[in-house]
Amino acid sequence: MITLLGYPFVQQALLAAAALGLVSGCLAPLVVARKMSFAVHGTAELAFTGAAAALLVGASVGVGALAGAVVAALLLGLLGQKHTERDSVIGAILSFGLGVGVFLLWLNPERTANKFSLLVGQIVGVDSADVLLLSGCALVVLLVLAFVYRPLLFASVDPDVATARGVPTRVLTPLFAVLVGVATALGVYTVGALLVLALMVTPGAAAARVTASPVRATVLAVVFAEVAVLGGILLSLAPGAPVSAFVTIISFVIYLVCRAIGTRRLARASRASVPVAA
Repeated sequence: MITLLGYPFVQQALLAAAALGLVSGCLAPLVVARKMSFAVHGTAELAFTGAAAALLVGASVGVGALAGAVVAALLLGLLGQKHTERDSVIGAILSFGLGVGVFLLWLNPERTANKFSLLVGQIVGVDSADVLLLSGCALVVLLVLAFVYRPLLFASVDPDVATARGVPTRVLTPLFAVLVGVATALGVYTVGALLVLALMVTPGAAAARVTASPVRATVLAVVFAEVAVLGGILLSLAPGAPVSAFVTIISFVIYLVCRAIGTRRLARASRASVPVAA
């Protein structure tokens, strides 16, 4: 494994993964708070479609995934404004994206390894240009998130009160969807379109189990995402297995540990609140 770390493609993959872990960790608690796990999955399907289209025409897979994810995010944000319509809109977009992506892959019978990597990730496909693209996109997402974080958090916790207080929720909803879309597109390189939920949702769900503080939840989610994605890459080097397998396993183990810790804390708090009989 130490020898493999000396290869440029491994180093580039680790840099790309670190950027992905930072962005996904910052967004994951908000994704969980806004109940957008299904939306992330739908966005990933159109990121896969965009990447498949780019692979077919010989363009950059990263640019294609980014374009597909942004289109999906805009559709979800604009068509899914009403809570009663959101699930049906996501389902329609998800099935459309997956169907078109499969068709595009069928049109391109060559490069089967690259087609498989769109679904489950493959670090050998990350080059220096991809690292620059991923880093630039990550920086833009973080800057925009920092600018809108307070009103976005308010709208995520209590959307009705936020709307009554004048928070532009109709603008924030599609904007956050685009941020999620960009981050989801970044995950196509490492964990693939099918399993990007392991970084966009699971770290936030795990952090929510152990803390109610938004700041602490964000910090923990970043740590969990970085451990999962970087650890997954390192563990996948020796066997040459898909990165996503190890990323999802690590992420799920972290979630189970945090869930156990949260359950124990609730049990202790319940026992402490019970009055002792005289």
